Amino acid sequence: MARKPSNLLYASSHEWADVEEVGGDKIATIGISAFAIEQLTDLVYMDLPKAGKKVVAGEEFGEVESVKAVSPLYSPVTGEVVSVHADLPNQLDDLKEDPYEFGWIIKVKLSDESCLSKLMDHAAYEKQCSEAG
Repeated sequence: MARKPSNLLYASSHEWADVEEVGGDKIATIGISAFAIEQLTDLVYMDLPKAGKKVVAGEEFGEVESVKAVSPLYSPVTGEVVSVHADLPNQLDDLKEDPYEFGWIIKVKLSDESCLSKLMDHAAYEKQCSEAG
């Protein structure tokens, strides 16, 4: 089933999270929004964490570089990285075309679900983006 932007949770820093229950664990698939990719323009580099790394909601887990700037990637959730989209840094053009399916960055096993309450739904995120211009 295709991942729909309207079903995702968003951090104010433009990362999205798609949370699913897998074998009794909550797993968040994380990526960056189409709005963020559009603002960055041409992506040239992405630095990703390794599986096993602990991430904390609101803290950096990697970075993405465009011809305009280097931008940190912030984790919208707290937990342990269980999977990394290792091919993504070599296919950044595809990320621009499909930020929600192909463009997932990491998958995190949640250790603290309370971080989810700090994320925005799609409507609130769209409002933030429209206000940002």
